[in-house]
Amino acid sequence: MNKAFTKESDGDNDDDDSVEVASALPPGTRNYMTTRGYLKLRGELEQLVKSERPALVQVVSWAAGNGDRSENGDYIYGKKRLREIDRRIRYLMKRIESSVVVDPAQQENNEQVFFGATVSIADIDGSESTYQIVGLDEADAAAGMISWISPLARALMKAREGDLVRFQSPAGLREIEIVAIAYR
Repeated sequence: MNKAFTKESDGDNDDDDSVEVASALPPGTRNYMTTRGYLKLRGELEQLVKSERPALVQVVSWAAGNGDRSENGDYIYGKKRLREIDRRIRYLMKRIESSVVVDPAQQENNEQVFFGATVSIADIDGSESTYQIVGLDEADAAAGMISWISPLARALMKAREGDLVRFQSPAGLREIEIVAIAYR
């Protein structure tokens, strides 16, 4: 086969300018997030645009003025980092533009589980856990913040205190009881 029709990679993706893959939202749904999550994304975007990127542009500009760019580490790595920052800025802008900010404290129906709820659950074995249902961009299971599209969050939606809920987890079918619901 002609070499022109094959794609070989030497493992060095310095020129890879692919767009950061967005966390998959179900088709036709919105990018819901809490006020805290929205402010965190806005803060990261501002920090990248107002301080990190301009400082890096200065370094790259200085390095470019030093002559031979082919062996200039500041220039090569600066350009690579600049591409990474620009990619992250584009990603953040898309996520912020498509976001729908929901304030959990404004929830009117406090008796059922909806987006933003902090839910305490008890497993059959008696162990208790507390999770807050948040947006895709702010999910952190270790911190007790689960995405609203996760299997657990979907199973909890519209349930009430005292309800038994069954859902399919990676470990198999689980049954849990809702102990408390709060909106903060």
